[in-house]
Amino acid sequence: MNYLIVFLGGGIGAALRHGVNLASARQFGTDFPYGTLLINVTGSLIMGLTAGYFAFKGGASQPLRLFLTTGILGGYTTFSAFSLDAALLYERGALGLAAVYVLASVGLSILGLFAGLALVRSFA
Repeated sequence: MNYLIVFLGGGIGAALRHGVNLASARQFGTDFPYGTLLINVTGSLIMGLTAGYFAFKGGASQPLRLFLTTGILGGYTTFSAFSLDAALLYERGALGLAAVYVLASVGLSILGLFAGLALVRSFA
């Protein structure tokens, strides 16, 4: 059942992401990834609000937590989960691990993208 909850939330989040991307392209153009930036920032803000509420106010069921965080926010932007993980490491006092996580996530992700592009080009 939890997979279904995440699946449904993910669809909603992905549709929201698509809508924000389209609206941003119409409003600001496509010379800069304004939509992705807006999605990453708003998703991280909403993740902070949601995680903070769950941590300090509680009362939310596990299915609701999954639907909102892994589902909707995960479909909207995985950057919000990345931001939460980095913040949790920081708040636990693991500053070195937080820095390694941020640098490795960004650097290796970009490297992975270039590796994928290179592989496709080599077969073309």
